[in-house]
Amino acid sequence: MKLFRPERVFFEPSALKYPLGRQIFDRFKNTDVEVVETPIQNVLKKIPGDTEREKFARAKKSLVVSVNKKNKFDICKPSADYEFSLVSNCPGVCEYCYLQTTQAYKPYLRVFVNIEEIFENIEEHIRQNSQNSIANESNILTDTEGNINTNSLQTQRITTFEVASLGDPLSLEHISGSLARTIEFFGTLDNGRLRVVTKFDNVDTLLSIEHNCHTHFRVSLNSKYVINSFEHNTTSLEERINTASKLSNAGYPIGFIIAPIIIYEGWKSEYTELFSSLRKQIGSKIASSKPITFELIQHRFTATAKEFILQRYPNTKLDLNEENRQLKWGKFGRFKYVYPKDKANEIKAFITELIKSNFPSSIIEYFT
Repeated sequence: MKLFRPERVFFEPSALKYPLGRQIFDRFKNTDVEVVETPIQNVLKKIPGDTEREKFARAKKSLVVSVNKKNKFDICKPSADYEFSLVSNCPGVCEYCYLQTTQAYKPYLRVFVNIEEIFENIEEHIRQNSQNSIANESNILTDTEGNINTNSLQTQRITTFEVASLGDPLSLEHISGSLARTIEFFGTLDNGRLRVVTKFDNVDTLLSIEHNCHTHFRVSLNSKYVINSFEHNTTSLEERINTASKLSNAGYPIGFIIAPIIIYEGWKSEYTELFSSLRKQIGSKIASSKPITFELIQHRFTATAKEFILQRYPNTKLDLNEENRQLKWGKFGRFKYVYPKDKANEIKAFITELIKSNFPSSIIEYFT
């Protein structure tokens, strides 16, 4: 897939104080890409467009080089223990994207350049998490003489971090190089593990780095109908499967996220085709010693997301009829519309059977 090239790049003044910020500035300053130094609050005013659709389209071609000032880590269940961000948003244009709930008013892309500070925060959080585990478990993880079982505590203290909740870092890796540095960083940690999910394929720079199997890569897959209808400016199914094969051959633990699972006419036959194709193309090519994992996520939307989806994609084929859904309370204090329980159970049972029949040694981590 052709690598993303922005129309314009905005630099927050504070970002230019960091080596990566200067590196990105030097990359674009003598090109035909518009370069603007401005505070983050001025970015939207400087993005062209008169209508919501126009502003959104141009924002998706705009990159902001910024500083991640967030020191606390949000819980990221069921994907990981916590999440952090190297980027926000991505060049992909997925009509159903859940970020339209939280990032709708700022759909431009961001790269955070204070990498070392992010790493320091992660190390400190792991240290505190490990200490809390020792305190919480010391009363029960003891041997017959009452001594703490340190081997058990070591297993308990592993902390996992999702790096792709706010955006796909691989989509901007050719500009930042941040994901490679992060994978190498996690490769040195005894008690930290990294989880990455992507719809992009520019992984060649990641194949020879020292990851020590501490990074779990998952590739987002879906039926051809969903990819072709709703996942614009992303890689094809075949490209994604090839990406997973490359990563596996480089020793990364591999998994797949099937999301969002959508009910439509012929959905069962198309998802059957997806897993059959996946088994034929990659079943014998997975080199990792660890089992393939699967994560299953049914389609959902919020009232906020629906509003923006209809503005930005007035001809969308997404089923956004609340009468066909039931409400579910989300972790960030918002209701979301999911399939009714009987439909959700049908999805779970059907996809689970497809996975078990095609990948009997795999692990289904969760369905939500």
